[in-house]
Amino acid sequence: MSKSLKRVTAALHGAGLDIEPVEMSGSTRTAAEAAAAVGCEIDQIAKSILFAAGDGCALFLTAGGRQVDPSHAAALAGTDLGRADADTVRRVTGFAIGGVAPVGHLTPSPIWMDPRLTEFDTIWAAAGTPRHVFPIAPHDLRRITKATVTYFTAA
Repeated sequence: MSKSLKRVTAALHGAGLDIEPVEMSGSTRTAAEAAAAVGCEIDQIAKSILFAAGDGCALFLTAGGRQVDPSHAAALAGTDLGRADADTVRRVTGFAIGGVAPVGHLTPSPIWMDPRLTEFDTIWAAAGTPRHVFPIAPHDLRRITKATVTYFTAA
């Protein structure tokens, strides 16, 4: 098991959740790939979208079929947000782009969650690799990430 996958599993178990990440036969790097692999609606995929914010990042957990509105995100974060390059993502989260989990980050970031994700009983998120995902109830994801549920996606 990779270090990234171990970190995600430990974060889930440490939060009192009996959830095991699932390895898919194909890639889950994009929301469309993950939804196809899992067999769910694209909006049931919780994308972890990171923006550079000062020395760290701001994380937006977004329904798979939606896009973050950068100006709305910046207003929520209270600072200018920029593109988080691969090195920044790896340094802050410990994950590579395409496998960024919403939990198990090396450095804490402020987190916001798309209300669309709360419309499902189960959503799926990356588990630290491009082939692993995990199922979770939206209220559990919000609780363990301490995310603020609010609107920030483009219309």
